[in-house]
Amino acid sequence: MASLEMHVSYPLDAAVVSRLVSANSPGNYALGRLTEDQSTFLISFVGRADNDLRKPLLFWAGEGSFTHFKFSYASSVRAAFEKECANYHDFGGSEKLQNTNHPARPAGKRWQCPRCRVFDTTITVDKRPEPTAKNEELKSRR
Repeated sequence: MASLEMHVSYPLDAAVVSRLVSANSPGNYALGRLTEDQSTFLISFVGRADNDLRKPLLFWAGEGSFTHFKFSYASSVRAAFEKECANYHDFGGSEKLQNTNHPARPAGKRWQCPRCRVFDTTITVDKRPEPTAKNEELKSRR
């Protein structure tokens, strides 16, 4: 069974994020909702932050598409990238998640996805849309 390797889910609320999540740290997150009986976290989106894990979570808290989140800190940007790739593949990729694309590598890095080797050897720039653009993509998929 796939695991996010993240513990408890929390309500996706700006006050909760600000209280629980440290700024200025790389890390990973999952967004979703709880089942009706509140016993299971249903993953809808996985992501990472290379520098400030709090920032994207605060954005998503104000966006309104998801009710709960899980998170974990990463020891490095590379560790965050590799975990995001693993979570993306483990939880169904774009077919099952609301992520529209495979996770992008950080700007200027030649790292490959440890699962699918999706990237060639050229350097690509992280072209993930800003959260506001992602918001529009998510709305159009509903």
